[in-house]
This record gives sequence, C-alpha cells and structure tokens, in this order.
Amino acid sequence: MARSAAQPGPTGGDAAPDGPDPRRWQALAVCLVAGFMTLLDVSIVNVALPSIREGLDTPESDLQWVLSGYALAFGLFLIPAGRLGDARGRRAVFMAGLALFTLASAACGAAQSSLWLVIARLVQGIAGGLISPQISALIQQMFSGRERGRAFGMFGTVVGISTAVGPLLGGLLIQAAGPEHGWRWVFYVNLPLGVVCLLLAHRLLPDTPSATRVRPRDLDPFGVLLLGAGVLALLLPFVQAQQWPGNTKWLLLLLAATLLAAFVAWESRCTGGRVQPVLDLSLFRLRSYWLGCLLILLYFAGFTSIFFVTTLYLQSGLGYSALLAGLAVTPFALGSGVAASIGGRLVGRFGRPLVVAGLAMVALGLAGTALAVHLVPGRGAGWAMAAPLLLAGLGSGLVIAPNQTLTLAEVPVHQAGSAGGTLQTGQRVGSAIGIAAVGAVFFAQVGPDGWADAYDHGLIVSVAFVLAALIVAVADVGAGRRGRRRNERQDTDASRSTA
Repeated sequence: MARSAAQPGPTGGDAAPDGPDPRRWQALAVCLVAGFMTLLDVSIVNVALPSIREGLDTPESDLQWVLSGYALAFGLFLIPAGRLGDARGRRAVFMAGLALFTLASAACGAAQSSLWLVIARLVQGIAGGLISPQISALIQQMFSGRERGRAFGMFGTVVGISTAVGPLLGGLLIQAAGPEHGWRWVFYVNLPLGVVCLLLAHRLLPDTPSATRVRPRDLDPFGVLLLGAGVLALLLPFVQAQQWPGNTKWLLLLLAATLLAAFVAWESRCTGGRVQPVLDLSLFRLRSYWLGCLLILLYFAGFTSIFFVTTLYLQSGLGYSALLAGLAVTPFALGSGVAASIGGRLVGRFGRPLVVAGLAMVALGLAGTALAVHLVPGRGAGWAMAAPLLLAGLGSGLVIAPNQTLTLAEVPVHQAGSAGGTLQTGQRVGSAIGIAAVGAVFFAQVGPDGWADAYDHGLIVSVAFVLAALIVAVADVGAGRRGRRRNERQDTDASRSTA
C-alpha cells in the first residue's frame, strides 16, 4: 500500500506526521517518466506526419487534427483534473490517467483509418491532461524547501528534453521501422513504459491527506463546463489557424472572453459555499503566482514555436530527413536538461533573477540562430545552429523549473493540483498562440527561395514573446525588492516605537 504523504509546503498543512516519505525520490521518478511520455507526444508526432499520410492515406485536415486534437484535449482537462486530484486523491487520478493514456497509445498505433487515429489522439490528450497536474501537485506534497527546488528542477529537465527530443526520437523510430509503418511505433513506444509506471505508481505514490469523499455534484460541474467551453473557444482558432481560412475564426475569442468572464463570476459565487470551486480565485492574489502564470504563457509562446519553424525550415526548406532535423535541435535539449537540474538547485539562492538571466540567454541564443542561418546558408545551416541553440537551451533550463518552483512556492499544498493545472494550462495556451502567430508569419514569407527569410521572421516573433516574458520577470524582481524594502522600513519603525 502506498505511504502517506510527505513534507509540508511553506503554507500547506498536508504533511504526514511521520515526516517525509523515504521513497519520495522513487515516486518522483515514476511521475517524471509519465510526464515525459505525455509531453513527448506533443512534439514527437510532428516528424511522423509524412509517415501517417503515407500509411493511412490521410487528408491534410485530419493530419492537423492528429496534432491539434491532442493539444486541445490536453489543455481542456488540466484545471478540472488538478481539482479532482486535490479532492479525490492524486494517486488515483494519476493512475486512471496513466492507464487511459497507455490504452489510447495502443489504439493510436493500431489505427486503421485517419478518423480512428484522430479519436484515439483525443482520448490520449484527455489522459495526458489527467496526469500532468498530478505531477506538480505530488512534488508540492512530497517535497519542501531545497528538495522541492531540486524536484522541480528534474521536472523542468523532463519538460525541456521531452519537447526538444521528440523530433529526434520520432526520426529514429521512423527510420528503423520504415516510412509506411514507422509512425505506429511513435505510439507503441509508450506501452512498456506505461505498464511499468502503472505498477510502480500503485506501490510508490503517496495518498493525498487532504482528499475527502466529495460527491461529484459538489465538485462544481457547471464551472467545469464553463471553463472547458472557454478554453476550447480560446484555443481552437489558434490551433486551426492554417486550416481555417478567413477571419471568422477569431470571433471565437469574443466567445472565449464571455465564457471565461462568466466562469470567474460563477467561481466567485461558489467560494465559501457548499459547492467547491474548480479554481480558487484567491490564488491570483499571490503576486508570485499570477505573474509566474503570465510569464510561462508568454515564454511557451516563444519556446515551443522554435521547434515548429526549425523542423519546417530544415525538412521542407533544406531537404533534411526527419532524423537529421531532430539531430539539429538536439543541442537545445541537451542544454535545457543540464541547466534545469542546476537551476533547480540554485533557485532557492537567487530566486526570480535566475529566471531573468535564463530568459536573456534564450533571447540571445535565438538571435544567434537567426544570424547563423545567414552566415552559413544552405544545408550547413543546421550545424551552424548548434552553438546558439545550445545557449538558448541552457537559458531555457533556467526558466521552466525555477519559474515553476517560484510560482507555486506560496500555494497551499491542498490546492497544489488546481494551481499546477492552471499553470500548465497557461503553457498549453501559450504554445497554441505562439505556433499560430509564428506559423502565420513564417508561411506569409515562405517561397521557393525564401525559406531562410521566412525562418528569420518566425524567429523574430519567437524572440518577441521571450522578451515579453523577460519584461514580466524583471517587473516581478522590481516588485519583490520594493516589497522587501517596505517590510524592512515597517520593521524598523516598529522596533523604534517599542524602544
């Protein structure tokens, strides 16, 4: 039977009385492998699309849904799943999501038609949305202090590596299994990992001390519907930007604003009542939390779009194979993995300035990548990108994990699931916005001889998003320093008055 939980967070009271679980690092390893699978499936399918088209004779519209359907379903379920884990137990929701993800991966690999594959991908996305918020919540529950920073550093390593290594792993699998059926192994690779993780999760993951036998109708089903419809209306025009011609799709943003405003009003009514809100709006009174959510939304808009335009440029513009295109972006993954583990250890000492330094490195690395394409034109451009992409990757490792630690630092442990789900929803929304914006600029510039210029313009938009995130981080540093000076003055005045 799984042990009860761990160390308390700084403001949480969910710790078990017997102290930290001695198996918490093993439990973390299970969480990280599951997280790697769910995040890998965001990027690994990019290089498998030509193989899917050939193997299933898939139309272009269905190919887009193979990509965007997963992202949509994933993003829709993050906040409700986080709340469900807080209320009914994170281990139970994690295991249910993992079992569903493994079964959906098998269904994807066995697909006999494009419709079958799209439906299986939607289910796979739902499962990923169930799993992901439990990971950050379990880290909050099992670790505190410096250990929590290290654990989030490892999670940040997984986020960075899984996103960047997807094209490389996908290219290897397709080359090994052949173009007609290679895409199936992109999904089958999840099966042994899923089964092993499921068995270990049952043994190692802790229960949730704050979980109660909450009735489903007390978990705010109307709020879940409002939030789901709002997030869907927000994401859909971005993920379908290239396949939905005209400007009518952007009217959905007005609908999204209306639905999300109604969600906020409804949640305000639920707070303190019998129905438990799906999202406690008091979290957004914490400066570190709402600024961290905004920062990661902007950063993911720039971060994930890098791989989208880079693989497009290398494969379609320069004629690289899927494997070579994956190898070209590997320096980013390596840099991100190394720096994330270091950043998790340093965040307790340096705080938000560490994130500022990381964002500056990412911006410089992306600018250097654009310069490399012009200095080394032609097929050598992929190798000229290596050094600047490594710098950008090192910076990225100092952004994702430290930001997660800082954003969730003041969140009570019993709200960790819904808080983490909101943070990760920001990542998914940012990814969708970034890919749509960068893709629109890229495709507007592309032509028979204009691939390098299109890539340049796309990177400029990516850098703009990263710089916007940098402004938010600098603002947080400034606000933090002003707050500390104000507290010091108050302490000084108090000591004088009592003297």
